[in-house]
Amino acid sequence: MSRNHRLLVKNAQQVVLICNKGEKYLSKHGMNNLSVIENASIVVGSDGLIRAVGPAETIRARYSESSFDHVIDAAGMCVLPGLVDAHTHPVWAGDRVHEFAMKLAGATYMEVHRAGGGIHYTVEHTRAAAASDLLTSLRSRLQRMQRAGTTLVECKSGYGLELQTELKMLEVIEEASRSLPISISSTYCGAHAVPKGKTVAEATEDILQVQLPRLKELMSAGRLRVHNIDVFCEQGVFDLDSTRAILLAGKEMGLNINFHGDELHPMNSAKMGADLGALAISHLEEVTDEGIVAMAKSKTAAVLLPTTAYILRLPQPRARDMLDAGAIVALGSDFNPNAYCCSMPVVMHLACVNMRMSMTEALAAATINAAYALGCSDTHGSLEVNKHGDLLILNATRWEHLIYQLGGHQELIRYVVIRGNIVYDNDKTLDL
Repeated sequence: MSRNHRLLVKNAQQVVLICNKGEKYLSKHGMNNLSVIENASIVVGSDGLIRAVGPAETIRARYSESSFDHVIDAAGMCVLPGLVDAHTHPVWAGDRVHEFAMKLAGATYMEVHRAGGGIHYTVEHTRAAAASDLLTSLRSRLQRMQRAGTTLVECKSGYGLELQTELKMLEVIEEASRSLPISISSTYCGAHAVPKGKTVAEATEDILQVQLPRLKELMSAGRLRVHNIDVFCEQGVFDLDSTRAILLAGKEMGLNINFHGDELHPMNSAKMGADLGALAISHLEEVTDEGIVAMAKSKTAAVLLPTTAYILRLPQPRARDMLDAGAIVALGSDFNPNAYCCSMPVVMHLACVNMRMSMTEALAAATINAAYALGCSDTHGSLEVNKHGDLLILNATRWEHLIYQLGGHQELIRYVVIRGNIVYDNDKTLDL
């Protein structure tokens, strides 16, 4: 056994493992019975993977002859897995702060969309933006997420709606993935809206015959790493038939199906996605009972986005019905110009208050289940041996403060660690 290790976090008041038996996801019972160790320590090896986690005395005796690049004394603190944000749109130009007043005055999402705002407004600005400018803004947004405890994030394209801009966005995501410590799951979302001047059929044909073949070439050449395919399946956007064709084409390329469904109208896209073997479906504010049952049976994760329902004043996703049915519930921030939230602690708080999830359910949904929704729960989402050494260290004696204190994470998060490296050292935390 190597005696040189990257990081020792010792004497933590609580270490929240989430799970400890190699579970890929947790359903309702497991989410309400998280694995927590009191007075514990963690060792991260030189390869960035967790080597040991357990009682402080046990770790101290086992590693008494070892050396560490860094040692954090976490006495009086809590250690959690790095948070996982399972749904974001972080590459864009042109904010939409002006639309917030319209929504507050009563305009619906689709009314803003039809008035030339919404996605089309962002598409216009993103098409015109230089890749270097998009990368600069993406870096800043990811760093904000990282400071709020996110260590794995899903990042979508989708503000190009034509080949060159979609590729520009994916290349920006690729560069960020290679140059920043935060882990990224990349998603092609060329079917985010129907481009102006095109019909649904024409947009679908362009994706199937132009965009996806070129994407496949770049992936095969090793120039792009893309993991998921997404479609906005909605009335007035992509219907069930178009959505099915695009998702299946992506699946044939090896992409995980992970798409927007049943957000504004009950399209029964959850049932369709489950039948296609989707890894995850997001939104689901208008999911049907049939869709919930189908997702539970197919082990398709439900990625719920409480920020969106909150900002758009939509019905809340039916988290309790999904949990009771045995579905895998995950959380995401839906960070985008419409829902400007970089903070998974805020997302968890909203999930508890507005969707009636327990704090343990919310934490599991923002760790192991969100990792599952991205096909990453073998490496992320819990503090288990041989997983990535991604840690969140709180200046609090109980982990629940991360959710309980609405907007308080800036004063609570003492360290963020990715693969054993301290990527955020916050010496401005305040005592409770």
